[in-house]
Amino acid sequence: MNSPRGEQLSSLELIEYENTAPRTITKKEESIRQELGISPVRYYQLLNRALEQPEVMEHYPVLASRLRRKRDRRAQRRSQARHRDG
Repeated sequence: MNSPRGEQLSSLELIEYENTAPRTITKKEESIRQELGISPVRYYQLLNRALEQPEVMEHYPVLASRLRRKRDRRAQRRSQARHRDG
């Protein structure tokens, strides 16, 4: 059985996909499922792992930095919400 295309993409290919993917969440999630054959949750797991790879920062420093900031802000908001609700 072949693994989904998304599972086989390199870190750079994931970043390139992110750079060209549809911007609206609905269209993006549909594209992830259709083009990559993985769930959006799995895509973001792979993307977050890719953001930690040195070659990503070398080839796409602006995009990688923006995506890291976005990821970190979301994590901070989740953490604050847990502390507030807990």
